[in-house]
Amino acid sequence: MFVVVNVAIVEVLFFTAGTGKNSVLTVAKFFGLHAALVMMFQLLLVARLPWLDQRIGMDRLTVWHRWVGFSLLWTILVHANLVVFGYAALDDSGWGKTFLALAGVPASLMGMLAALLVVVVGVLSMRFARRKLKYETWHGLHLLLYVALGLAFVHQLLETTTFKSSVFAMVYWWALWLFAFGSLVVGRIVVPVVRNRRHQFRVAAVVPESANAVSVYVTGKDLDKLSARAGQFGVWRFPGHNHWWLANPFSLSAAPNGRSLRLTAKGVGVTSAGLRNLKVGNRVFLEGPYGAFTSLHRSRPGVVLIAGGVGVTPVRSLLEEHTPGDFVVLYRVRDERDAVLLNELRQLVAARRGRLHLLTGRSDQGARPFEPAGLHQLVPDIAQRDVYVCGPPAMTAAVLTSLRTMKVPNGQVHAEKFSMA
Repeated sequence: MFVVVNVAIVEVLFFTAGTGKNSVLTVAKFFGLHAALVMMFQLLLVARLPWLDQRIGMDRLTVWHRWVGFSLLWTILVHANLVVFGYAALDDSGWGKTFLALAGVPASLMGMLAALLVVVVGVLSMRFARRKLKYETWHGLHLLLYVALGLAFVHQLLETTTFKSSVFAMVYWWALWLFAFGSLVVGRIVVPVVRNRRHQFRVAAVVPESANAVSVYVTGKDLDKLSARAGQFGVWRFPGHNHWWLANPFSLSAAPNGRSLRLTAKGVGVTSAGLRNLKVGNRVFLEGPYGAFTSLHRSRPGVVLIAGGVGVTPVRSLLEEHTPGDFVVLYRVRDERDAVLLNELRQLVAARRGRLHLLTGRSDQGARPFEPAGLHQLVPDIAQRDVYVCGPPAMTAAVLTSLRTMKVPNGQVHAEKFSMA
């Protein structure tokens, strides 16, 4: 509803503010206004506001963020090209000459630089390029978008006339930008800083779980007052151990107990691989916890927990939480040696008198336990249970497709893709 109302307001402002210098520039203004609106929605999605995260879930917000980002990319490209074509037609000049002339105008140059940064980050976020980048590199490049945001904001202030067409337009424009910027500052700066000053997180222990997996135990002050739940994740930084801009999302691998937090990770990146070198007493900066992958969304007494690889960490914490129910765990790995926290899982499942199925084998060699027939064989009453799914994107997508085929109600399905972005 929020999105629909604001789109409607922008449409009214556009049609009541008058036309541009020609028809092409009028259409360019239309795309420019919508680019500004999409940019503000994007700010709200990346603000990591607790109420939005708890209601929708960070995984779904991440998907929205990705598609809104690509929508913003194409909207900006269309706007920029139409502006150049519009002025070229107005001055009866070529595209290249008009482009260079506009680049000589400070306001236009800011818009061009903002568009360039958005294009660079957008291209590097496409799957073919994203797969070749380390998470830390991709995350660092994403910080350029804040520079683009500043340039675009100044560009819009200097160029746009629609939001200056009336007192209402000016009030609406500034209120929307202040709300978007304010949400970003509160969600990404104020809340994390206040939370970390209060709890003063520190590394309490570093425990190797296997040759390539490690658990980090974190303590602090008043952890019983930290609003963390089993199944959630945090964005973790380790000042003094890594650069400040290096941050990674790791799930809680144990249910919060008011005394400590635990994360478990495999060494697949710079930060993850370096966790085993952390020293006891190292400072920890935590953003979160985030995520709606929790028991709060349960609707049935029976539960199926489906994990793939290191995606078992939030599943393991859900098992430890003191909630009643009949639990079935499906743990997918290539080989039993890859099964992180397997002994803990076995103990927790046994304590609940549940069932654990360790599903091994390679998919390219015929092991496909998550097809509808396989799921039905493992859990015949799966349609009467809540289903939690956490694993690599391909596995998660396969499970969700099978669940739809098996007509498991959407309200009973809770998924989180355990991927780097």
